[in-house]
Amino acid sequence: MAYLFETFTGWQTYCKKHKVSLVQSVIDYEISEKGATREAIMAGVAANYQVMKEAVATGFSEDMTSRSGMINNSAKKVYHSKKTVLSPQFQQLVARALSAKEVNSCMGRVVAAPTAGASGIMPGVLYTLQELHNLPDEKMHEALLLAAGIALIIEHQSSLAGAVGGCQAETGSAAAMAAGAIVYCLGGRTEEIFNAVAITIQCMLGLVCDPVAGLVEVPCVVRNASAAAIANSAAQIALAGVDSVIPVDECVEAMGEVGESMENRYKETALGGLATTKTGRQIAKRVLIRDIDILPDQES
Repeated sequence: MAYLFETFTGWQTYCKKHKVSLVQSVIDYEISEKGATREAIMAGVAANYQVMKEAVATGFSEDMTSRSGMINNSAKKVYHSKKTVLSPQFQQLVARALSAKEVNSCMGRVVAAPTAGASGIMPGVLYTLQELHNLPDEKMHEALLLAAGIALIIEHQSSLAGAVGGCQAETGSAAAMAAGAIVYCLGGRTEEIFNAVAITIQCMLGLVCDPVAGLVEVPCVVRNASAAAIANSAAQIALAGVDSVIPVDECVEAMGEVGESMENRYKETALGGLATTKTGRQIAKRVLIRDIDILPDQES
């Protein structure tokens, strides 16, 4: 019987009892729930990782201007900027997260990890981590499986949807997945992986979902980049042996509690936050009028 991914404590206990790794337990779950073979599962994960890398490349090589005009090749600008805040690697991390998310905002192909709105975080983090540490693809595939286990538990205890829990549920969950994946790839213990997840959630707690004009563009794209940075920060802290103090399961429960108490206007409705600023309202009016103008042509 495979573990059903209800709590992080239960996940760790199950793996110790059955003498399996965190990654293997996710594979066993997939086999049990979907009737797939290990070979098919690994092939699917490999295909997903390839799409992630292709999304990053697409964002750098093609025009990423959205119909609204709010997205306008930001990834290229960051990637080619002559001013580096910390290091070239940090600059690449930010640019890659922006790139994959811009592809989503411009209707390109991405991997929802765990959602399309957070689709730049895992690619930006894993692509940069693999390059920096010269990690094999197989390790990255395992990291994706580990991240899937993290997402399953967050979904069970809280939510992965911005419409339910705010942006903390989308970019927050993706950042937590990425932080755990980093620690796993760099040889961290289970406790360190879970600490990284907990620390990330603590940093992302309470983030609202307030898309301008109701589009997953602003502030969604830049939040993917900042979440990727938070994932790396949390992983660095956890790998140093720093405890999260608040256990990971309690952090996820807190995320759920905050999401439940969050006003609906901050849950992907475009009725609060940045969406209702003066400029946000002007953009919404312009975009909506443009959409209304093309309706007759679509109906004819």
